[in-house]
Amino acid sequence: MKKNSVKNRHKINPVLGFLAMFLTQDIVLRFFFSKKKIINNDFQIPMNSSIILAPTHRSRWDGLVLTMAMGRRVTNKDCRFMVTKSEMQGIQGWFLKRLGCFSINQLSPSLSSLRYAIDLIVKGEQLVVFPEGKINKFSRKLILKEGLYRLARLATQKTESIIIIPIGIAYSKVSPKFRSEFCLSFGQPIAMTNYLNLNIQEFNKFLNEEMSKEEEKALKNVGR
Repeated sequence: MKKNSVKNRHKINPVLGFLAMFLTQDIVLRFFFSKKKIINNDFQIPMNSSIILAPTHRSRWDGLVLTMAMGRRVTNKDCRFMVTKSEMQGIQGWFLKRLGCFSINQLSPSLSSLRYAIDLIVKGEQLVVFPEGKINKFSRKLILKEGLYRLARLATQKTESIIIIPIGIAYSKVSPKFRSEFCLSFGQPIAMTNYLNLNIQEFNKFLNEEMSKEEEKALKNVGR
């Protein structure tokens, strides 16, 4: 891949970015939900670290509420979402691409997609990966895909400052409705270099437990 093309792919359209932030955070989220709560457990992200956000995936609202909690207005970094190929099709895909999202084939990720994701991590961007791979609407037992672990392991070959943050997302209704509530609970940052001795199954079990623990906190805060 040419350097110029990689550089251009990193860019978020400033006009669309501003409009999307205003419409979603100042209008849609403010009026659709009656109550919003963020539990951050007073953690502090180490300076100059590469961040991978690992949230549970319960609704199509997840991306919006996560951006509100950890987007540019809060961290001075945009959330760069890794999404499925189907989500990048049509008019939706046109907008998502210009807002910093990119697709990856979960079953057989291409080398260019992996390189791009690693490049984002190395550059200190804030990458969002849903470890479950798809929406798990009814909070069934978490089954994590192997993608996040493989990606983080590959990225450690280029940087040692990779921090994974487990996040639990919950809504007062299984399918969020007008004037319902949501809560995000952030777990303690996981320094990837401390877990390189674990295999995929062991790491996913550990991350699964951390995500589930945070989701339980979030569920209690929305009365479920």
